[in-house]
Amino acid sequence: MERQDLEEVLLTRSFLLKSGECIRCNSSSIVEPQGQGSSGSITFMLVFSTLVAVCGSYVFGHAVGYSSPAQSGIMEDLGLTTEEYSVFSSILSIGAMLGAVLSGRIADLIGRRAGMGIAQIFCLSGWLAIAFSEVAWSLDLGRFLLGCGMGLLSFSVPIYIAEITPKNVRGGFTALNPLLMGFGQSLAFLIGSLVNWRTLALIGIIPGLIQLPCLFFIPESPRWLVKVGREKEFEAALCRFRGANADIFEEATEIQEYTLFLQQIREDGIFNLFQRKYMLLLTVGVGLMAFQRFGGLYAFLFYASSIFESAGFSSTIGSIAAAVVQMVGTALGALLVDKCGRRPMLLVNKENKIPSKTNYLPSLQYRSPENQLSNVEFLQCLQVSAVGSCTGCILTGLAFLFQDLHFGKDLSAILVFFGVLFYLGFLQLGLGGIPWIIMSEIFPINIKGAAGSLVILVSWIGSWVISYTYSALFEWSSVGTFFIYGCICAAGIVFIAILVPETKGRTLEEIQESLICTCDQK
Repeated sequence: MERQDLEEVLLTRSFLLKSGECIRCNSSSIVEPQGQGSSGSITFMLVFSTLVAVCGSYVFGHAVGYSSPAQSGIMEDLGLTTEEYSVFSSILSIGAMLGAVLSGRIADLIGRRAGMGIAQIFCLSGWLAIAFSEVAWSLDLGRFLLGCGMGLLSFSVPIYIAEITPKNVRGGFTALNPLLMGFGQSLAFLIGSLVNWRTLALIGIIPGLIQLPCLFFIPESPRWLVKVGREKEFEAALCRFRGANADIFEEATEIQEYTLFLQQIREDGIFNLFQRKYMLLLTVGVGLMAFQRFGGLYAFLFYASSIFESAGFSSTIGSIAAAVVQMVGTALGALLVDKCGRRPMLLVNKENKIPSKTNYLPSLQYRSPENQLSNVEFLQCLQVSAVGSCTGCILTGLAFLFQDLHFGKDLSAILVFFGVLFYLGFLQLGLGGIPWIIMSEIFPINIKGAAGSLVILVSWIGSWVISYTYSALFEWSSVGTFFIYGCICAAGIVFIAILVPETKGRTLEEIQESLICTCDQK
């Protein structure tokens, strides 16, 4: 559709919206509105599409959790040294960096579904190369290919889920992404204690084999379709996600108007990100990922077994307990995230509306009270998660301090056990998954590809730095290593309290407009 025709359609739809009329999916005629939220129901296609997407999340988690249980088997069977295995572990992050750089551009050019398909091809190739490796170089090649796929999945999966779900259930659905990541990590720990490393690699192929054919049966993201001008496909896809009898009029109008406005700005390049109006968005997205990764996440995930052993605790019991705690924490986080909000934020606004200095979106001005911002979000999921992770780092550091002082060998082992469980459990409750949810929500469509790639690149740089430097840091000072991670987590608590916005109960367009306008007003 030509831009002039699209503008005429949007003006017509805005007039109809103001007059209180709506259009249903199965009818081209104008009918009386049926109340707010009618397009926010949960349909079979919405659930099925989300489950297909999060198959990629499980692959992600399985790859992250693979290193620790596979370490002894790989080193023994292939005769790898500790340094060679460190290369194998860290090269995953190198591949993911490359995938992250390309992820936004690929998803913007060919769509979210195709991006997930390409990612799975890389992942399947990587798992097969690892499973049948006989020498170190093929093992590293497989791990690198797996990392490339993970870098692509890091963007495509959360963005796709956020763009297809209605605002009243978006938090719960997007929480399935970190939930499946956590389950993948935990089950890799558990299964890895029962099977050899080759079998564990072959198990990682199963979700990809499920996802690839199913991608042909799910709709493309409606927001991406309207961005590239495929209007008829956009409406058809939105109808499939919302149901045949759903009133999609208000949601469709809002998406189209906001996308049209952003396209007129033409600021989709990487260098256009660094403008004043986008600074808050970038600071929040990049900052959350940085605190998550540099706070020691991949040290605990990749080297959990060796941490337990160094403190004199059974690595088998510790790994199983860590897996169970991660699953429980991830499940609780998924249940709480949309009930309690993304952060504890007191939103003080006299008119209880989104701050805006422009009136370029007519549909955003017609909101029922239940669609306006909540003044208080009472459960502090994200902050509690950061505090718990910080506590876990401190407990682990204290354990090694007591060990160095030869003060209570059993006490050191117990403190390490609870320190690792505190860290992993509380991190999965919020800080492990909510940054991915917020990253998928806060960036407008015109910069989503470039901004998402930047955030994911930072996350994988942090993963590589932590996984590559952990052994050297631990050798330098086991106590200092975990106290450093604890200080970073503590800084993250302050960052969350000051800067992270609440996004619960708001459409993507409302979230993005309010954050951009906030930056402009400062």
